[in-house]
Amino acid sequence: MQPSSIIMLGATGAVGGEALKTILQDPRAEKVTLLGRREVPDMPAGRVTQHMIDIFTPSSYDGLIEGHEAAVCTLGVGEASKVSKEEFERIDKLAVIDFAKACKAAGVKHFELLASVGINSSSANYYLRIKAELVEALQVLNFERLSIFKPSMIMTPTNRYGFTQGVALAVWPVLDKLFFGGARKYKGIKVADLGGAMARNLYRAGKGYEELQWNEFQDLKPCT
Repeated sequence: MQPSSIIMLGATGAVGGEALKTILQDPRAEKVTLLGRREVPDMPAGRVTQHMIDIFTPSSYDGLIEGHEAAVCTLGVGEASKVSKEEFERIDKLAVIDFAKACKAAGVKHFELLASVGINSSSANYYLRIKAELVEALQVLNFERLSIFKPSMIMTPTNRYGFTQGVALAVWPVLDKLFFGGARKYKGIKVADLGGAMARNLYRAGKGYEELQWNEFQDLKPCT
């Protein structure tokens, strides 16, 4: 499938913004619709349509998904430790499930989700468990193609979330050298490379369920 119409939820975030940039570089993406709580500035008129919605109220985007072939969802809490567990689940799991159900009902064929490495529905880590439960819920919907992106540390050019991220951004390039073989999935990934991979994967052949990690992100880098 070569989607000409793409709908996105979460394009104001770091990864979603990079995915959007790459999507707009591809002339095959003729129609791009952005759903969110705030607008993305400086979007090309005519090609990109934006709608402000309430992510917790599916009726706020009734009728906006029809006519799209693919969906990209990068919605999520930027720093999970700064919100309650209930709020994290409400945003990262329940709101995404509602959006995915609406996409399925509207005929979307390909659904892409930004998740995380290490997710497991049996994990003692609450956040990894919730993300895994989300993926399981999406699998039940039986999209023609479901792409789950599972990065480890996402390397942003600037510190977006304070002290903890600042330390991680400083330390991870050193830790990266320890990750080889089967552990390469824990390598850090530049946010531009991750967002670009989500965009380019829309135009790569595929069907059914797929998980993409560090190795696959490298495969989806542009040829130089």
